[in-house]
Amino acid sequence: MLVLLTLLAAYLFGSIPTSYLVGKFIAGMDLREHGSRNLGATNVFRVLGWKYAIPVLIFDAGKGLLAAAVLAPLAGPQPWMPLVVGGAAILGHVYTVFLRFRGGKGVATAAGVLLGVAPVAIGICAILWLVIVLTRGYLSLGSIVAATAFPIITRLLTPEDTYAFVAGLAMAALIVYTHRVNIRRLLNGTESRFGHRRKEA
Repeated sequence: MLVLLTLLAAYLFGSIPTSYLVGKFIAGMDLREHGSRNLGATNVFRVLGWKYAIPVLIFDAGKGLLAAAVLAPLAGPQPWMPLVVGGAAILGHVYTVFLRFRGGKGVATAAGVLLGVAPVAIGICAILWLVIVLTRGYLSLGSIVAATAFPIITRLLTPEDTYAFVAGLAMAALIVYTHRVNIRRLLNGTESRFGHRRKEA
């Protein structure tokens, strides 16, 4: 019962629609009707700029970190518990119950979870993300590459940590799935580049 309550708490906390709240109550707009219409930090940046996107990014990552580092120990000492509880927070972010299960793409929240369980690997992925964004100009491409690189890096650094490797594969699959529209735009050459906000249709 305690495990179920912890998972529910992590899901509900992950479901807090940070970008929607910032857009609606601070910027006076519904981000579901602007830019890519996604409720994530990337769309906040595209539509509103960094001064709004950075707090959203930090809070969304904090949701994952809190789930893995604070809530998970309440459910039990098992080594896989932070990943399971963190996964509930990620699902909450992607499928938020507060907005008809339409949320963000899970990158920041997943990074927060992995920061709590594999800080070195996620640090390397963060550097990889930054290099790709600065050299190629695509935030989405950086997220996809960093997510898919995480299980490989984890396997190389800590081959004995099967839980982090399997969780990394699952999270990478989820992030690639949530970026499927971005992948199509990348292939078509229509994806927005870093530093250029998406114009309204």
